[in-house]
Order: sequence, then C-alpha cells, then structure tokens
Amino acid sequence: MSIQSAIAALQPLFGDRLSTGDSVRDQYGRNEAWYPVTPPDAVIWPETTEEVATIAQTCNEHGCPIVAWGAGTSLEGHIVPVQGGITLSFDRMNKVLDVHQEDMDAVVQPGVTRRQLNEDLRATGLFFPIDPGADASIGGMAATRASGTCAVRYGTMRESVLALEVVMADGRIIRTGSRARKSSNGYDLTKLFVGSEGTLGIITEVTVRLHGQPEAMSAAICAFDDIEGAVNTVIQTIQMSIPVARIELVDPTSIRAMNAYSKYEMKEGPHLFVEFHGTEAGVAEQAEIVGEICAENGGADFEWASKAEDRNRLWRARHDFYYAIKAMCPGRTGYNTDSCVPISRLADCVMESMEDAQRSGLVTTMVGHAGDGNFHMGYMVDPDNPAEIDEAKRLGERLSERTIAMGGTVSGEHGIGIGKRKFMAEEHGEDAWALMGQIKQTFDPNGILNPGKVVPGN
Repeated sequence: MSIQSAIAALQPLFGDRLSTGDSVRDQYGRNEAWYPVTPPDAVIWPETTEEVATIAQTCNEHGCPIVAWGAGTSLEGHIVPVQGGITLSFDRMNKVLDVHQEDMDAVVQPGVTRRQLNEDLRATGLFFPIDPGADASIGGMAATRASGTCAVRYGTMRESVLALEVVMADGRIIRTGSRARKSSNGYDLTKLFVGSEGTLGIITEVTVRLHGQPEAMSAAICAFDDIEGAVNTVIQTIQMSIPVARIELVDPTSIRAMNAYSKYEMKEGPHLFVEFHGTEAGVAEQAEIVGEICAENGGADFEWASKAEDRNRLWRARHDFYYAIKAMCPGRTGYNTDSCVPISRLADCVMESMEDAQRSGLVTTMVGHAGDGNFHMGYMVDPDNPAEIDEAKRLGERLSERTIAMGGTVSGEHGIGIGKRKFMAEEHGEDAWALMGQIKQTFDPNGILNPGKVVPGN
C-alpha cells in the first residue's frame, strides 16, 4: 500500500484528468501563506460526486492522503499537502445546480466561487452575502467556516449552510441537513463538517441560504485621529445595536498602500469603512447616528459612496489591500494571522498588538472586521530571512496568547490548518481537543483526509 499504488490505480480511470507533471504539482503546492511550496504527488480533477467517491475509496484502500482544493485562497496552510498524496481539485465541479427563489436558497457544487454565485443570482433579487475578500470557492468557504466583511449583519458560513453532500473517507456518500430553515432532528452533522477543514469528509455539494437585495445601500469612509478612536466607535456602534452591514477598521499603513495601489486619495491615518443596508429612511437614520458616534471619537470628513460603482470600487480597494501591501513591499511576503475577541476587549487587544508589532521593526498592517471583534495582523517578511520569519511567528504567537487570555479565539476567520494547531489545547482544553481527535478517528480511521491539520496526531 502506498501513494504511488493509489495513483497507478486511479490513472486508467481518469486519464489526462490526473497529472503528475512537475509544473502542475508545483502550482498546487503553492499557498497564500508564507509556507514553502510543497507539491502533492499528483493532482486529480473529478467531475461528479461519484468520481470523488471512487477517489476516496481508492486512496483509503492504499493509505494515500487526499487534500481537497477549492480556489487556493486559505491563509493557514490548509491546502498544503504536508504528507504528500493527491490534491483533489474542484475546478470542474463548478456549477450552480439549483436556485429556489421563493425559498431563498441555492444548491451549488463546491468549485463555484462566491462572485460566480452572485452573478448567477443577479436577476433574482437575491444575493449571497458571505464575503471573505478573495474570490473563494463555496466548498472551501464551508470547509473553513469563512466569514468576511458582511458577517456583522449576515453571519458566517456557519449560519449560511443549510445542507451538505459529503463523501466520506471510505467512499460513502452522505447528505446532512435539509432545505428547511430549522430542525431538532438528530445530531447536527452539517455544522460538524462546516469548519472541519477537509479533515472529516470531502464536501461535494452545498445548499446555502440567500438574502434579498436591500432597497437602499450606502457606504462611507471616515478618517480618525488615532486607532483607539476608531475602535471605540466600532464598540459603541455595536453596543447600540445599530444594524450596520459592514464596519471595517483599516490602519494607516494599509491606507497608504491602498492609495498607491487602487489610486485613492484617502487621508493617511486610521479609517473606518462602513456600509448600511435597508430602506432609504433606515439607511439615512443609521448613517446619521454612526456619524455622530464617529465625531465624538475624533472621526471627521465622512466620504459617501451611494452609487453601486463607487461602493464596488471602495470595497475592491479594501479587499485588494494585501496585494497593495505586497506591491509596497516588493520581494516580501505576508505572515498573516487573525484574532477574535469579545467586543469589550477589542480596543485592548488591537492596541497591545499594534504596539508589540511596532517594536519589531517589521512593516505591519492591521485590518479588521471589527464589528464582530475580528481583526487581522500582517507582518511583511523577507522569505529568505529566517530571523524575520521567526520574529513574525513570535508576534503571531503573542497575539494568539493575548487573545486567549482576553476570552477570545485564535482565529475568527482564517481557521487552524497548520499554523494554529499548537493553540488548540490551550483554547479548548486538552480533553476537548482530544475529543476532536477521536471524532476524526471515527470518521477517517486511516487518517487520509488532509492529514497534519486541526486535530492532534496524524
């Protein structure tokens, strides 16, 4: 039993849809994080759930690892095949299978991206609100329990996934959940697979909740004198139950990079990017109240973007900030990490983390989906400089320890993958983390599904 024997068994079934070429393997060995290129032994492109089941059954019989690949946008090494094996690419399973307009849900294959789904929904008056920035695949977003800029209003993938089709490690095909909006029937297997990062099963179909397009949408940016004033504005806005759709915190370094990359002329200082959804009257009222809160905390010069093209340009600049930072720091890559704390501790965690980073001498960025206590730190490092990488790791680990001490979680969005597995026992407790390992053992006794990730062992 071996990886090569599994590849040999699958080659006649998939022909040119299975590749062991160096350039292809290299492409699927790359990741958006700082981890070195780690090629799989082969890449395979299934087109149906039944083909995925055949791959899983064959790999299980031969003890060959499988890593599922959506769009490759994850940031904690989820898709790095640390034990080799086969990368299963969903590039060809990218169809919107059904849209139930009256019930406000859609059924999609895992390779469908969020932008593709929203394009498909254009004529229905519905939209899919989960927006992690990158054009991630729906299957990958379910596997990592993604969220993004709209989570403060619409929730995360945990709330958005109604049902799944999943291929188990031994090739069995199961369905979890239903299109009903609530159930008290049995264990909630859907929620177990959402966020499991490909370690428990391979998602081959996702039923997602949709939302109606709001009557009115308006976005604005507001500059602040300091980070603390911007963070306090976020805290007060949430505590007053103002239903903002988005409220993003952006630090001065990121603003400088975004100005250069996206051709903006924002004042170089801390900013909030805010968006409101609702009726015309409701949006106007929300904007007025948030404007008053901003002014009380040193915010000034609201710049409004009510036209769709202006809003899209604003949010594209926000989503492209990582590429903007890379352009500002040529030859460097980002060591990116995130944190999520109770909203009352957000100011403390952000300020301490920023001060810690400033002492390091590294170019550091901070952006945050601050409305739900989630923020992201990025440390720009020379990938050929071990000392800089070690310093970035130290900063990231201190952030995780600080977060846990404040009652938070080491990842509100990026997930665990390789990068944060060391903090699982500290955050969840030894016994709870061990229980996760036992669940993994039950679902995948041979340990072939994305091994080396999330749980202890394998």
